[in-house]
Amino acid sequence: MLSDWMLRLRALFRRTAVEDDIDAELQFHLAHQVQAHLARGLDRADAMRRARLEFGGLDQTKEEYRDALGVPAIDRLRQDVRFSLRSLRATPTVTAVAVLSLALGIGANAAIFSIINSLLLRMLPVKDPARLVLLTDTPTRARSWSYPIWLEIHRRQHLFEDSAAWSFTRFDLSSGGETQFVDGLWVSGSFFEALGVKAAVGRTLSARDDERNGGADGPVAVISDGFWRGHFNGAQDVVGRILHLDGANFTVVGVLPREFFGLEVGRTFDVAVPLADEPLSRGRDSYLDAVSTSFLTIIARLRPDQSLDTAATTLRQVQREIRDSTIGELGNFGPAVVERYLHEPFRLLPAGKGFDGDVDFHSRYERPLWTVMIVAGLVLLIACVNVANLLLARATARRHELSLRVALGESRWGLARQLLTESVLLSVTGTAVGLLVANWGSRFLVRQLSTSGNTVFLDMSIDGRLAIFTVAITALTTLVFGTAPALRASRVAPMDALKAQGRTAGAHTHGRLSSWFVIAQVALSLVLLVAAGLFVQTFREIATRPLGFQPDSVTIVTMNMSRTGIAAEARLSEFERARDAARAVPGVAGAALSFITPFTGGFTPPLNISGVPDFEGRLSGNLISEGWFTTFGTQVIAGRDLTDRDVKGAPRVAVINQAFARRFFPDASPLGHTISLYPGGARAMPPMEIVGVVGDAVYSSLRAQVPPTWYAPLSQFDLPEFTQVTFQFQLAVRSQTNSPVASNDVAATIGRVNPTLALTFRPLGDYVRTARNQERLVALLAGAFGTLALLLAGLGLYGITAYAVTVRRSEIGIRMALGAVAGRIVRLVLARVAILVASGAVAGIAVSLWLSRFVASLLYGVQPHDTTTLLGAVTVLASVGLVAGAIPASKAARTNPATVLREG
Repeated sequence: MLSDWMLRLRALFRRTAVEDDIDAELQFHLAHQVQAHLARGLDRADAMRRARLEFGGLDQTKEEYRDALGVPAIDRLRQDVRFSLRSLRATPTVTAVAVLSLALGIGANAAIFSIINSLLLRMLPVKDPARLVLLTDTPTRARSWSYPIWLEIHRRQHLFEDSAAWSFTRFDLSSGGETQFVDGLWVSGSFFEALGVKAAVGRTLSARDDERNGGADGPVAVISDGFWRGHFNGAQDVVGRILHLDGANFTVVGVLPREFFGLEVGRTFDVAVPLADEPLSRGRDSYLDAVSTSFLTIIARLRPDQSLDTAATTLRQVQREIRDSTIGELGNFGPAVVERYLHEPFRLLPAGKGFDGDVDFHSRYERPLWTVMIVAGLVLLIACVNVANLLLARATARRHELSLRVALGESRWGLARQLLTESVLLSVTGTAVGLLVANWGSRFLVRQLSTSGNTVFLDMSIDGRLAIFTVAITALTTLVFGTAPALRASRVAPMDALKAQGRTAGAHTHGRLSSWFVIAQVALSLVLLVAAGLFVQTFREIATRPLGFQPDSVTIVTMNMSRTGIAAEARLSEFERARDAARAVPGVAGAALSFITPFTGGFTPPLNISGVPDFEGRLSGNLISEGWFTTFGTQVIAGRDLTDRDVKGAPRVAVINQAFARRFFPDASPLGHTISLYPGGARAMPPMEIVGVVGDAVYSSLRAQVPPTWYAPLSQFDLPEFTQVTFQFQLAVRSQTNSPVASNDVAATIGRVNPTLALTFRPLGDYVRTARNQERLVALLAGAFGTLALLLAGLGLYGITAYAVTVRRSEIGIRMALGAVAGRIVRLVLARVAILVASGAVAGIAVSLWLSRFVASLLYGVQPHDTTTLLGAVTVLASVGLVAGAIPASKAARTNPATVLREG
């Protein structure tokens, strides 16, 4: 048995040698037979003839030997592949169109799935990621915790196998002036051990490094593989090098493995330093002892025998103890804040796939990406239908050849197998080209997600899930477009080979099936056109929504004073000096300070409003300097703006927006009423009189209604009592032109006032573009896929119409010989196109109306059943159908009746 298989494998892989052996053996037996006849007295010619007659056909004998020695299935497959390659090369246009259609469809799906895989499905590159959990107090997403909370969690070792804390930050490599940022992490000493991450070079951080002012080795840091290769050029002696971060020196002790990008999906880091060294960066502004400052993400690793529910139950048993011991200065914020802090339950969420941070990638892009994935799937289905139509036409054109092969003994299964082999070759080739498209497309999409202020990182390497998806989509594609042509072609009759009309036999059957395929293409294309129209309109509504301010000429300068050594009480005046210096820069039309920048977060302290006794809650607010509304281009609607007279010691004032006035003072003037912050607590502040109303401005979600918002002058507050974030404020600078001001000029001018101020420049328009990214990306992809579907539908219509004209050429010639004019022939052809388009449009409209409700949550400013979009899609599709049908119709109208009658 073993020797038999060895011989078969030899025949498979050493084909030439086996063929030579067979030929030599047959020649030996033939020569032996000839010698026997010569011995009986025959001459050589008769002896050779008699020997060949007795021996049988050499070729048939060789074939029997091959079947006996080889692996028949593999031999047949090899023959099918070889014949299919020759057949596909014989029709290069059809082959190229089929491969291109499949490449675009498969490439689109692979590109979108690779993004989904990296963003939503891929597990973190750490040890046993399924056992990682995230500490939060919300049902669905991460939240930040204070350093005292982290210490209390970590001290209770019985809760988990291990726990760790971290916080994303940006370190400044410069020594003042315009910043040179690197992305960094503050990490607890247990961080890398809890994750099971080992260093590629040197060592990672440990508990002995996580001590204030540095551990035994002083302040240390580990760096990412990318930072090692980029900043240090991959130097092998990197361990021991010094990094200057935020004015402090850190010794590099290790390089992390290339695959480890962190825990936050969509963002990577360059440097990680011990959490206890945070005061070296922020100095007296350190967050470590501030209970009211939440900046850490806390993760834990479950024990092998511990379920998530069991761990959560154990954690809640010690929750009140942890909360009571860490309440600190939160007791000054009023009873409502204290009550919520003490009773919000701890929750645990799975963290094996990473989680959202500030960029909110999971929550923002999960549903849009799955929606786009469905759209891409429909594009692939249209491509498959298009290729199936091409192969049907090709099989019909080869009907005489296929009938002849059946007449000569080819089995119907053999025909179907060979045609399926052609389909497999098309799919494999289309997949190979499609993967190149996917590689470019996925990286293009990642670049589209990035902005100048936020570079998106996604691990796009191929893993098992992506490989399985690619193989599955290739196999499914082959079945979808290859089955019908193979089955149809295998039903040819042997007698067709003998008929004069064998080449057109079955043409009408093919025409009916192709017509159904084209109707399906048209219907699916209309669905995608409607979806594209809805998403493009959504983006247009978002892009043209009045913002309430003018972003194009404004630059936001983030000023960081943590390394200046200036006391918190004196910092506001230093920020104001920087603002005044910026106002003096040539080309600057205005500059103003603020606590919050649009689209970067919120400030919602508890408050009450005089004259509104039934309200006590939280509303959005901002602390600003005079000139802020002018700098942003926001109009004052009633009352007055904040001025330079609104300083400490003057009556406290505030300005509200129109949404605030509409909600709380719908039938009266809000002027003269007051707003009180932190009512009822030790931090209660004097009431602020409302002195003005400004226009509504969009400072957070572009989809949501503008919330009631109040504004108060910075100069009237003692910032250290009001907030612990006194080291960083935002400076808005408006240029006199429509483009942002030159950052070098502003940086140089502010540097002369205070050279230790760290400055970060970002155009306000970039914040707005980031806020529009989701809608822009969905509109871009839906529009591209809709256009591709329209192109494929047009090709399908052209193909079926051109084929119909070819089949009916004799009929058209006879009609013209009997007096039909060219215009009548054109109308005859276009009537068929109109029927196909109308049938597909009816089906497409029905499917669009049913599906549109599922994307309603992704729309803005347009209804799912928008009539204008529907009519526009039908019009575009009908126009393409008219153009696709006009070309073969024109050719039909130029038919020469005499030529056709002679050929007939």
